[in-house]
Amino acid sequence: MPARTLIPDVISGQHLTCLPPTATVRDAVLVMAERRISAVLVTEDERLSGIFTERDLAVKVVAAGLDAGTTPLSAVMTAGPDTLPPDASAQDALDLMESRRYRHLPVVAADGTVAGIVSIRDLFAIVRAHLEDEIKDREAFMFGSHYSVDSPTA
Repeated sequence: MPARTLIPDVISGQHLTCLPPTATVRDAVLVMAERRISAVLVTEDERLSGIFTERDLAVKVVAAGLDAGTTPLSAVMTAGPDTLPPDASAQDALDLMESRRYRHLPVVAADGTVAGIVSIRDLFAIVRAHLEDEIKDREAFMFGSHYSVDSPTA
């Protein structure tokens, strides 16, 4: 895979969903449902405190029998999560996410501000595009540049 950086190659123009540590689990779940996302960043003054994911909801809230309406995110978030800088490669993110079994990884700038969040879906899209390009290049090499998979003679 070519060296693609997290920002801007993998994620750009992202609308970040951040909540304070004092927000409740219910607040987070309502936002996640509304925006059709599976993780929110927990921040204070644009600095990352933690991340709250569907996995945290299932394991730390539902399985533990906590009340989503009164439990603050600070009690159930993954505090101090691993992060990568915006100039990290997609491969770096994929390697870290695979080794630690993450599905979401915050991207934090050198000054400590949150720059984004990369998901396994984002990385899947990059890998898929790379594989499609590889196939097209190989077909062009094997069959000549006039060959097209959409061609009626193909």
